[in-house]
Amino acid sequence: MGIKSYRPITPSRRFIEGYTFEEITVRKPEKSLIEILHKPAGRNHHGHVTQRHRGGGHKRFYRIIDFKRFKDGIPGKVATIEYDPNRTARIALIHYRDGEKRYIIAPDGISVGMMIENGSKADITVGNCLALRDIPTGSTIHHIEMKPGKGAQMVRSAGTKAQLAGKEGPYAQINLPSGEMRLIPLDCRAVIGLVGNGDHMNLSIGKAGRNRWKGWRPYVRGAVMNPCDHPHGGGEGKNSRGRPPVSLWGQPAKGYKTRKKKNPSSKFIISRRKR
Repeated sequence: MGIKSYRPITPSRRFIEGYTFEEITVRKPEKSLIEILHKPAGRNHHGHVTQRHRGGGHKRFYRIIDFKRFKDGIPGKVATIEYDPNRTARIALIHYRDGEKRYIIAPDGISVGMMIENGSKADITVGNCLALRDIPTGSTIHHIEMKPGKGAQMVRSAGTKAQLAGKEGPYAQINLPSGEMRLIPLDCRAVIGLVGNGDHMNLSIGKAGRNRWKGWRPYVRGAVMNPCDHPHGGGEGKNSRGRPPVSLWGQPAKGYKTRKKKNPSSKFIISRRKR
């Protein structure tokens, strides 16, 4: 996967970078594995804005990804590597031997024609999905479940990876990309290797309009608002806010811990992420 720059025929074009898409094998997705993606523009089912600065953007279909990987003992062949507009990673279309087709998150190093497998009898090779109890200590993994059978929730974005640091009792110790070390039940599944498309982090957006294509609307600083709209608003000219930085609703914005002190999942965190 490579990154290309463009001839600067406009001022913003000078800074835009894009993908070469050299690893993509087909342009159109599998029709049986897509569904219409409705864009709520940050509104919930009541119509209230629960996430600001969302709206517009290019039309897109949702690709149905197999996050559970429960087809044990049935080998699958990588048919295509495809672009997914809903995530930073690439996806791979798998043709299983029984005729079923499924999308998976494409690991780094996977290519068309490779075979993958799920379950305890699968080899320790890139793209295979096994329970944590069957994966050797020290292995690089991604696509990790937090609860057995729920499907992968962690380490799914482009270029990310985790490490299986150890096993103790019914839990595995996982070093996450954030630096956090966490306990995960040994019955949870993970995929060998790291997520592909690692150059995604080096991409330069280049202009504000490109974020509008993605569905992100402009973000306005609180300091330029009126006092009725934001705690930082008002004042003559550029003035200091006169109070510690806060959000629109008055919650401290720098250094304030928002995690619940009695969060039940805190007992599974061995060490918090690096500051």
